Amino acid sequence: MQTYKIAVLKGDGIGPEIVEQAMKVLTKAGEKFGFEFDFQNELLGGAAIDATGVPLPQKTVDTCKAADSTLLGAVGGPKWDSQPGANRPEKGLLGIRAALGLFANLRPAVIFPELRSASPLKDEIIGDNLNILIVRELTGGIYFGERGRYTENGVEAAYDTEKYSVTEIERIVRVAFDMAMKRSKKLCSVDKANVLESSRLWRATVERISKDFPEVEVSYMYVDNCAMQLVRNPRQFDVIVTSNMFGDILSDEASMISGSIGMLASASLSAGKSGLYEPIHGSAPDIAGTGKANPLATILSGAMLLRYSLDQPKAADAIEAAVSAALKKGRTCDIAAENLPTLSCTEMGDLVCESLQ
Repeated sequence: MQTYKIAVLKGDGIGPEIVEQAMKVLTKAGEKFGFEFDFQNELLGGAAIDATGVPLPQKTVDTCKAADSTLLGAVGGPKWDSQPGANRPEKGLLGIRAALGLFANLRPAVIFPELRSASPLKDEIIGDNLNILIVRELTGGIYFGERGRYTENGVEAAYDTEKYSVTEIERIVRVAFDMAMKRSKKLCSVDKANVLESSRLWRATVERISKDFPEVEVSYMYVDNCAMQLVRNPRQFDVIVTSNMFGDILSDEASMISGSIGMLASASLSAGKSGLYEPIHGSAPDIAGTGKANPLATILSGAMLLRYSLDQPKAADAIEAAVSAALKKGRTCDIAAENLPTLSCTEMGDLVCESLQ
């Protein structure tokens, strides 16, 4: 029987609770589809600071590099606010992304039919279903460009530099085209080419690479227009590819379409099959240990892990279907419904396992 090594970084706050449920569902899926997992727990974030003094121990890096993939809960919390900037929990997250060479962030914005009423958008805007995938470049752009402060004419000033190479653009764009080929063969590249030179290079690179994917319908949109269109007519989009900063903003906007941050999975991929899978919500220390956490985003991240790193699409489909089925029977408090029982984090995980076909 195939055994997959999975590095597990439960992290802080509700991280341990939600990851436990994802592990439970993954194990159940493995039993049904003929494979198993070797889960290897390591420390990241505040938990790592408490145990080792640093947010990313070398042992964690080594385990993640040797694993088939990595499952992450959440990091951070007010407990570590007094830590210096270079030693905060979030530095551990940035560090593991860099160590694993994760440059492509996949963030789906999906409305499950059972949660249509939770979306802030009107039914006529959502339509029968909504499933958008935002592909965000993760290791370049303004977040990693040269920055600094200086004094000009006696006034303090600051600068941040947006910089992209053709190599950086090409590798993320090819990921996006590959995703489009597996979906509806539609790709929208988002930039600010009317103002930014980096965006003009971005657009020219997309245009060149598009010739390698003649089946994909490619469109281009300025980021400000895209922000409006996501709430005006989101069904026009299937796959969106964009830079680090634009992707950060647009994916958060698109995520709210789903109705709850507790439903939102994500994947960060490297050039190979390795990846890091995590919910996009934070560590929510105020509800840690209360049983109120929603584990579905982490469970859905586990489905992405199966799909993109382990080549187990049938198991991934089964988990996504099980989440949909479970939502008809019960909800956690963040997505509670009057006609359904309100479940704890553990009970929600159990219900997904029971619904797994």
